[in-house]
Amino acid sequence: MAHILEVRNLRAGYGEFEVLRDINIHVDKGEIVAIVGPNGAGKTTLLRTIMGYTTVYSGSVLFKGIDITRRKVHERVAMGLMLVPEGRGLFPNLTVEENLLIGAYLEKNPKKISERLETVYSIFPRLRERRSQLAGSLSGGEAQMLAIGRGLMSSPDLLMIDEMSLGLAPKLVLSLFDMVVKLNREHGITLVIVEQHVKNSLEISNRGYVLENGRIVLEGDSRQLLGNEMLKKAYLIY
Repeated sequence: MAHILEVRNLRAGYGEFEVLRDINIHVDKGEIVAIVGPNGAGKTTLLRTIMGYTTVYSGSVLFKGIDITRRKVHERVAMGLMLVPEGRGLFPNLTVEENLLIGAYLEKNPKKISERLETVYSIFPRLRERRSQLAGSLSGGEAQMLAIGRGLMSSPDLLMIDEMSLGLAPKLVLSLFDMVVKLNREHGITLVIVEQHVKNSLEISNRGYVLENGRIVLEGDSRQLLGNEMLKKAYLIY
């Protein structure tokens, strides 16, 4: 199976502040890959580096076999890479539909934009109901649906989602994990998820990486990681 994403010997951070050290990961087409670890481990920085928002000191990022280490963010989006950021990053004074349309800003064909909008509404019927409502008035669960929906509007081949469950009730969290599986199985989207819910993340993913202090300390099949005694103790997985 071909790697859709490959990170090789990566060192990266912000300005002169190094966060990531010697990172090597890969994602195969059709996979769900979970990246877990304690707060401050560098998980968000890793996703932001893959997307092009940080300083890369050495190493490389390849997407679909092409080195994108020095490419601009919009170029990565055009290639099919998208990040749903932690905190959602919505425009609260714009409507649901206006926020979604921003996600398709690189697409110039009105027919394709309309088709993508319909796809998002079919995945998230609640967004169709709220299409004229200001994003700032949505509930936490609805806002996360909108953030993911906006990411889908770019028609990504690889969608990265950072802390989608942050601040949400347990019932909503489970429904979002179900949605991730649906995106993967029914819509063919490859996903990378960074999550505080370690057990749930590993249960729905194919493989996982454990990040601590800016380094990968464990990796492998998600089922094997779930049975790892060190991981069980660290994250109280039972």
